[in-house]
Amino acid sequence: MALSGTTTTSSSATIRLPSLSAATTTTSVRPSSLSFNHLSSSSSLSLKLSHQKNRLKAVHVSSSGNVNIKCAASDPQQLKSAKQDIKELLNTTFCHPILVRLGWHDAGTYNKNIEEWPLRGGANGSLRFEVEQKHAANAGLVNALKLLQPIKDKYTGVTYADLFQLASATAVEEAGGPKIPMKYGRVDVTGPEQCPEEGRLPDAGPPSPASHLRDVFYRMGLSDKDIVALSGAHTLGRSRPERSGWGKPETKYTKEGPGAPGGQSWTVKWLRFDNSYFKDIKERRDEDLLVLPTDAALFEDPSFKVYAEKYAEDEKAFFDDYAEAHAKLSNLGAKFDPAEGFSINDEPAAAVPEKFEAAKYSSGKD
Repeated sequence: MALSGTTTTSSSATIRLPSLSAATTTTSVRPSSLSFNHLSSSSSLSLKLSHQKNRLKAVHVSSSGNVNIKCAASDPQQLKSAKQDIKELLNTTFCHPILVRLGWHDAGTYNKNIEEWPLRGGANGSLRFEVEQKHAANAGLVNALKLLQPIKDKYTGVTYADLFQLASATAVEEAGGPKIPMKYGRVDVTGPEQCPEEGRLPDAGPPSPASHLRDVFYRMGLSDKDIVALSGAHTLGRSRPERSGWGKPETKYTKEGPGAPGGQSWTVKWLRFDNSYFKDIKERRDEDLLVLPTDAALFEDPSFKVYAEKYAEDEKAFFDDYAEAHAKLSNLGAKFDPAEGFSINDEPAAAVPEKFEAAKYSSGKD
């Protein structure tokens, strides 16, 4: 999966990704207030909207005269416009990998054993704060914030939590990957004191890679299938040894960019989302392509191998499972307003996944 490490502006999207640089701080988002007064018994309604950066309150009057207030953390129309701006950003900066990684790392701190929000972590926009950007696994992600901040400034009715997940899903789709069945309406945390502690994201080279992956992703409520499918996003991006400690300084596939040259990619065409990651790991035919211990584990662990072999042979199966897993990951720990979330496409948002049971997926420890 794409959950730790470092990368460049066109960096990677998965487990220990190479980082970017610099440090920037972003402003916190304060919640808005809504007040309304009934002016007469004939149902005249005065609605006062106070919209401070991240909330929209919409009033719907039914045919019976009842007033229903529907809340949304983000404005759907602004989200749609922001998506178009993200597409333009991708076309000019080739930053697909780091945007995928940003969304994953904001969501991947989720702990299913903690009920209280935001202590449970997850997709809540906390990665915009410097204290979390300084976690080792997030090295370089400040550059993703710099890329997205102008869009956030332009669309003040979009939360950071939604923007990060919108950017991540859009990057996958624009790189040729599957359409992700996303839903929106995520509420932002309000301050750095609400950031999760360091250490919740995966490592790229632990002593027991398969067990480590299960420890981390089972804690999120994800399955072996999810682990392998999400790992396939390593088809995007590069690792840089000066930032992550992994990979070569340069290969024949990365010496000319696009984006800042250098680093070692997992695949030959590292800005195209396809199933070549699984093919290349299986065949190990090119020493210029990166294979981390956690990558190799996908073909060494019996349960993981079933899915890795399948995805190497069947790109559609990989795309289907990846889209489902990505949507599931993007919802982890999020508090939605409205509670059911909303879609910005014509189709309904992804359904709530079934309750996770580790024994269903693997003999590995829970």
